[in-house]
Amino acid sequence: MKLIRKISFPVMPIYYAISSLRNKLYDLGLKKSTSYNMPVICVGNLSVGGTGKTPMIEYLITLLKADYKVATLSRGYKRKTKGFQLANEFSTAESIGDEPFQFYNKFKQAVLVAVDSDRRNGIEMLQKQNNPEVILLDDAFQHRKVKAGFNILLTTYANPYFKDVVLPSGNLREPRAGAKRANIIVVTKCPKELAENEKNKIIELISPMAHQHVFFSSIGYANEVVSLETKIKIDDLSNFTLVTGIANASPLVHFLNDKNLNFEHLNFKDHHEFSQEDIAVLNKKACIVTTEKDFMRLKQYESLKAKLFYLPITTVIDNNMEFNTLIKTFANS
Repeated sequence: MKLIRKISFPVMPIYYAISSLRNKLYDLGLKKSTSYNMPVICVGNLSVGGTGKTPMIEYLITLLKADYKVATLSRGYKRKTKGFQLANEFSTAESIGDEPFQFYNKFKQAVLVAVDSDRRNGIEMLQKQNNPEVILLDDAFQHRKVKAGFNILLTTYANPYFKDVVLPSGNLREPRAGAKRANIIVVTKCPKELAENEKNKIIELISPMAHQHVFFSSIGYANEVVSLETKIKIDDLSNFTLVTGIANASPLVHFLNDKNLNFEHLNFKDHHEFSQEDIAVLNKKACIVTTEKDFMRLKQYESLKAKLFYLPITTVIDNNMEFNTLIKTFANS
């Protein structure tokens, strides 16, 4: 992979120029960007890979659902359907995508969950059919046909955007200057109890603009794993198989190792579609622990139900009162 990126280095200036020109055309109004007379909050990133968008969307749902009619709108990555889809009792991970399916399963009584690769059409359909009071856009920072009223940009502590370059040599979908569009920048997956002097160094490197706020978050792991029928304390687990199909499983692996648990790790690519051969391998395992996103894809297999568990996670935000106030102030606007 490193060799490919070195070889592709001459292509990087072309990608940089094209993505910069695209952004400039939107900034100047030469390409149309639609804004809305209702609160639309975008959660996204500059980088490819996992920055914690799903738990951030869930954090916002939990924060807002008691006071507003909330809808989430995602692309529905790798779904088998086309166009606008509103989640219902017949939805599956295949029909709406694993992450939206996760939102629906967790919050179906409280929020509307929709998918549409054309976010502008998705918003119009939600307004026409369901009239939500707040819309949360999942992974739409580069979807500039929609002008969200509030942008939350996520970047990981281990691989921050300000130390990266654009594709194909780096991981950035667009140049670093795109961060200027954010209202809030959250450094995610930080170590617990990150020192204030290190936070200050990171803020200095981010160099936020006057309108921008920087926050730090970490992953909060539950103390038990959950199946369709029962729960088990993490400390009571033994000799299990960890199955992950996410962008970066390292934080989860480190968490389980820190607990001195005995497990093997089957690590698949992000959004992996489990084949019959994969399921045959998993059928031979005594106990399987996975992520909630992977659980949404695997729970359909009857042979796995009795031994399949997921570990719930949450986003833990430093100075969360200030963060919450900024979000609710915008939602009230």
